[in-house]
Amino acid sequence: MWLVGAGLLLLIIVGTFLTIEKGKYTANQWFDLAVFGLAQGSVYALIALGYTLVYGILRMINFAHSEIFMGGAYLGYFVALGMQRSGFMESSPLVGILIIFLVAMATSCGLAILLERIAYRPLRGAPRLVPLITAIGASFFLQYTFRGLFGTQNRAYPEIAFIKGTLPLFGGFQIQKIQIIVIIAAALMMAFLVAFVQYTKTGKAMRAVSEDKAVAALMGINVDAIIVRTFVLGAALAGAAGVLYCFMFRIVTFTMGFIPGIKAFTAAVLGGIGNPAGAMLGGLFLGIFESLGPTLFLD
Repeated sequence: MWLVGAGLLLLIIVGTFLTIEKGKYTANQWFDLAVFGLAQGSVYALIALGYTLVYGILRMINFAHSEIFMGGAYLGYFVALGMQRSGFMESSPLVGILIIFLVAMATSCGLAILLERIAYRPLRGAPRLVPLITAIGASFFLQYTFRGLFGTQNRAYPEIAFIKGTLPLFGGFQIQKIQIIVIIAAALMMAFLVAFVQYTKTGKAMRAVSEDKAVAALMGINVDAIIVRTFVLGAALAGAAGVLYCFMFRIVTFTMGFIPGIKAFTAAVLGGIGNPAGAMLGGLFLGIFESLGPTLFLD
């Protein structure tokens, strides 16, 4: 196995050296790839936080989290479409974007609460394989429920003029408005999560339940309520990530959660499942690596 790893490392080093030596790509092109990777990785990080928060509390992988991401994006799409047709998005774009986020996050939170109460809570004392299989089944159930309700066609997310275009930077570089919005919004939400977990009473209770549920209950902590709040917190981040993803790629479909969900789960494992800071760094690394890697190592 170490020979395979050494071979891959050698391929990366040689490929990187040859690509840079050829000078095929300009500094602007490398900058665009890096910024796109950072924006993409920010979305992965927000989704990965939902996986890692739930695992930290329940020691289970919530594979239905990708459909919580999808559900928020879907309902946000219909709200965005309605506001665009009414002209509200053009007259008040900031308020319109805020409404899209609130609807998407509320939808994702509602789905997460239903999943926790109906699918996961009755299985809390079961062997770990049982809730894992249940999570996979819940993922398919939500996916095909949205397919039955909204159809199989790909839907184009409404174009918002306020977030179109580019912003000039130093040295002739440019950055797309949507990319900087995604990066800043994701950074603010991740900072909020860190502050919430570290400094609020609920955050301290979440850490206590993660350490030992029985002892936390003896200390007067309502374990069930904390678990629900953990699901809600992760779902809110996933709903926001769904909107940011749709702002970037402008497509909505009932299968849209699968690939980002798998990548976000990989990011969570890469950063140490159950470790929020690791999930953030894992998501950012994966997004940048995915954007720069093929060009840098293989071109």
